[in-house]
Amino acid sequence: MRVTRAPGTSTVAGGFSNSGTDDLPPRLAAPLALDCVTRCPARVAVDSEDVRPQPADATQEPSVTDETYDFARIQQRWLPVWDRLRPFATDDETDARPRKYVLDMFPYPSGDLHMGHAESYAYGDVLARYWRQQGFNVLHPIGWDSFGLPAENAAIKRGVDPKAWTESNIEQHKRSMRQYATAFDWDRILHTSDPAYYKWNQWLFLELYKAGLAYRKPSNVNWCPKDQTVLANEQVIDGRCERCDTPVVKKKLTQWYFKITDYADRLLDDLNQLEGRWPEKVLRMQRNWIGRSEGAEVEFEIEGHHSRVPVFTTRPDTLYGATFMVVAPDSDLAAELVAGAPAEVRMRFQAYLDDVGRMTEIDRQSTERVKTGVDLQRFAIHPLTGERLPVWAADYVLADYGHGAVMAVPAHDQRDLDFARVFDLPVKVVVDTNAPVTGVMPAIPLDEHGNAVLPDDLPALDPKTTGEALTGDGRMINSGELDGMSKQHAIGRMVQLLEAKGVGRAAKSFRLRDWLVSRQRYWGTPIPIVHTADGQEVPVPLEQLPVTLPDSAGLDLSPKGTSPLGAADDWVNVPSPIDGSPARRDPDTMDTFVDSSWYYLRFLSPNDDTQAFDPRQVERWAPVDRYVGGVEHAILHLLYARFITKVLFDLGHVPFTEPFESLLNQGMVILDGAKMSKSKGNLVTLSEELEQFGVDAIRLSMSFAGPPEDDIDWKDVSPTGAQKFLARAWRLSKEPLARAGTDPKPGDRALRRETHRFLADAPGLIESLKFNVVVARLMELTNATRKAVDSGPGAADPAVREAVETIALGLSLFAPYTAEDMWANLGFEPSIANAGWRKADRSLLVEQSVTAVVQVNGKVRDRVDVPADIADADLERTARELPGVVRSIGDAEVRHVVVRAPRLVNFVIG
Repeated sequence: MRVTRAPGTSTVAGGFSNSGTDDLPPRLAAPLALDCVTRCPARVAVDSEDVRPQPADATQEPSVTDETYDFARIQQRWLPVWDRLRPFATDDETDARPRKYVLDMFPYPSGDLHMGHAESYAYGDVLARYWRQQGFNVLHPIGWDSFGLPAENAAIKRGVDPKAWTESNIEQHKRSMRQYATAFDWDRILHTSDPAYYKWNQWLFLELYKAGLAYRKPSNVNWCPKDQTVLANEQVIDGRCERCDTPVVKKKLTQWYFKITDYADRLLDDLNQLEGRWPEKVLRMQRNWIGRSEGAEVEFEIEGHHSRVPVFTTRPDTLYGATFMVVAPDSDLAAELVAGAPAEVRMRFQAYLDDVGRMTEIDRQSTERVKTGVDLQRFAIHPLTGERLPVWAADYVLADYGHGAVMAVPAHDQRDLDFARVFDLPVKVVVDTNAPVTGVMPAIPLDEHGNAVLPDDLPALDPKTTGEALTGDGRMINSGELDGMSKQHAIGRMVQLLEAKGVGRAAKSFRLRDWLVSRQRYWGTPIPIVHTADGQEVPVPLEQLPVTLPDSAGLDLSPKGTSPLGAADDWVNVPSPIDGSPARRDPDTMDTFVDSSWYYLRFLSPNDDTQAFDPRQVERWAPVDRYVGGVEHAILHLLYARFITKVLFDLGHVPFTEPFESLLNQGMVILDGAKMSKSKGNLVTLSEELEQFGVDAIRLSMSFAGPPEDDIDWKDVSPTGAQKFLARAWRLSKEPLARAGTDPKPGDRALRRETHRFLADAPGLIESLKFNVVVARLMELTNATRKAVDSGPGAADPAVREAVETIALGLSLFAPYTAEDMWANLGFEPSIANAGWRKADRSLLVEQSVTAVVQVNGKVRDRVDVPADIADADLERTARELPGVVRSIGDAEVRHVVVRAPRLVNFVIG
C-alpha cells in the first residue's frame, strides 16, 4: 500500500559520527549507537517564488558566526539524544495518562522516501506530538507493507531475491524516517513479509474459513496479462490494472474469495457512524462502491432448463413490459443454456464469447457501441402472463451482476431498447409518462383486448420509433390490476403478486462483489490450505503455522499465469494433515490487502508470538483515533479493513466494529500543476530538498502550504522562507532572557495577550486540522516577540521569555529539531516533546478596549477606542462628540440611532 501517489526517489545513503554531541551540555554528551543518516547529494537550486507570508525582517540574515542557525548541526545534535531518551516509547504498562492512537498508512518499501511521504508523515506527526503535549500517552507506530508485485517485479528485473531487495529498502526507509524526526515508537515496528507477521495473516484466513467466509470457486476473474495474476474488482480502474495500467481481460479460474458481500448492508449502514469524522468524499466513494439497490427478485422458468432463473430488478412494476431475457455470455447460465442447442447456435455463441473475452467491462457497458448478441433459441416463461420470451446472450449484461441475467423491458430501459431495435424485438409500453403522478387518476378507457386507450392529443408513447426509452414517472398501463397506479404503489403491489404466486420476493442487490484474494505470484502470504488427492480442502493446523515461503533461488518468478510456488516440488508436496497421505499445498498467495486490513491491531503487540494481537492491548489502545493517508485507498484498503474488523468483532476478537475513528486524507505534492514524474522532468527529490533546507524547513513548509486535504504545488512552497523563519525564531532563544521560572505577570501585557491567545487558540486549530493557520499564528507571535526585544521592554522582560517558550512549544509540533534546540537554549531538559502544553490565562484574553466604528447613514465617518464593556448610551454619547460625526450630521435631524456596543454606532439622518 502506498501512502501517496507521488513517485519515488532514488536511494541516497550516508552517515555521521557521534561528533554531533560535542556541543551538548555534558549531561547529554554520552556515547550513543546511531541509526540515522544525512543527505549528501549535490545541491539543487530551487526555482520557486516565495508567495507565503514572511516575517518582517526575514531577509536580514546575520553574519555567519557560532551563533548562526545551522540546521545540519542541530539535526546531528539531537537525533542521538532522542535515540537514547526514547521520548515516544509506549511500553510502560503503569502509565495512567489517557491514550491516543495515531496511525499513518504504512508505506511500501520501494526506494527511499519521497515528497508524498514527507507530506503525509508531517501531518501525522503534528497530531501525535500535539496530543502528547496535551497530556496523552500517544501510540504512533510504523511498519512496512512489504509483500506484493512491485518487489517481485523489481527482483525479476534486477535478478535479485525479493526478500533481500525488500529488506534493504526497509533499512533505508527506517534511516530516512529517523532523520525526518517522526515521533514513532521504534520498539513497535513490523513488516508484512516477516514470517512472524504473516503467520497471523494465515491465522486470519483460517478464522474466516472456519466461519464460512473464505471459499474457493471457479469463476470468470479479472486477469492482468502483463502481471499474469488475478485482480479484485477494486483493483481494476477504468478497465485497467491499477498497478501497471494494462487492459484487464476475463479468465476462468478457480480462486479463493472472502464473502465480503455478507457484510454489504453493515458496511453501508455503518458509514453513518463516521459522518463528520471521515471526509465526505470517502464516505460517498464507499457508498457508491457498495452500491445497494432495492427491488425484487423475479423467478423465470426457461424451457428445458432444470431450475428457475432468478432475475433482480429495481423496477418490478414494469414486469408486464418484459418482452425478452438477456444473459451474460460469460455466465454459467449461458453455458448451460447453449449446451443443448443446435451446433450452429453453439458455434455462433462460442465465436461471440471469444470476442467478448477480449473486451473490458468498460467497453461492454459503453452506451456508444452498437449492441451485439446471439439468439440462444431458448424461451423463458413470463411468470405472470405465461408468454414465451426469447432468450439472448448479450455483452452489455455482466456475469457478476445479480445472477447474470436480466429481464429486458425495452420500453423503459435505454440499453434494452437499443438492443431490441437492433434485433427487431417487441417493445411494450407499461408506464404512461404523460399521466399525472399525483392526484386522482381518471378512468382509462380500454380497447377490446384490455389495453389502455390514450387520448389523441398526447405525445405518442412509441419508444421503438423514437429510439428514446420512457424512463420518467407516470401511471401504469397494460399491466392488469396495476393499471392507474403510480410507480411506488405499483412496485409494492407487484412484490405482493410475486410472493402470492411463489415466483418472487422483495430483494436487494449490491455492486459490491466478494473479495478475490488469490494471487498467482511468489512474494506474498502462502494460503494455509492443503489439497488432498480426493479433492478435500484441509486447513493447516495452527501449530504448523507459519507456512513459510521457500527460498526463491531456483524458482522462475517471471509471470506465466500460474504461481511459481507450484513448481517448488519440495515445498508444494506435503503429507495431508488428516492422515499423512500425499497432498499438495495451495500454490497461490494472498492479496496484500489482506496484510494491511488488520495491521493496526498487530502494532498493539508486534512481538507477541503466541497470538495475533493481545486482547488487553486492544482494549487499551484500539480503535485508531486518527488515521492519516491518501484518498486513493478510499475503496480498497479502507473497505477491506472495515470488513475484517467487523468479522473479528463477530468472532469475539475485538470489541468494536469500525477500525478508524477519524480519517485525514492528505492531497498530493505536485509541481506546476502536474503530478511529479521522472518522464515529465518535474520530479523534486526529497533527499535533495532535505540536504539544502533541512528537515524542519521541509516539514514546516508542508504544514504551512494549505489545508492538508489540498494538493501542494511545490512551486508555490518556500522552504527558503521557512528556513529563515526558523532561524529567526531560534535566535530569540539565544537572547539574554529572564531566568526560567521568573513570574511574567509584570511584563509587557500586549505581548502576554498575544502569547496566551496562541496558547488558547492553537489546540482548536490543530483539532480541526488547520495546521497552516497555527504556523501563521506562530509567525505573528515571533514578530511580536522580536518587536518587544528590539523596540520594547527588551529581552530581559519576563513576558519575552514566556513568549519564546511558547514559540518553542508550538514549533515542537512542526519543526522538532529547532524546537528541541530552543528548549535547550532556554535551559530546559530534553525532550520538549513531553514538556506539556501551557494553559492560557483567560483573564488576558478579555479585551480591555475595542475600536468602535461610527457611521452616518451607513458610511464610516469616524472611529474611537472605547472600553470593551461600554454601555450603549455611553457609546452613543461618545460617538456624537467625534469630529467626523459632527461634520457629517451638521444641522440635520437624527431620525434614528443604531447602537451595537462596543463595535458600532450608526446615525440615520434625513
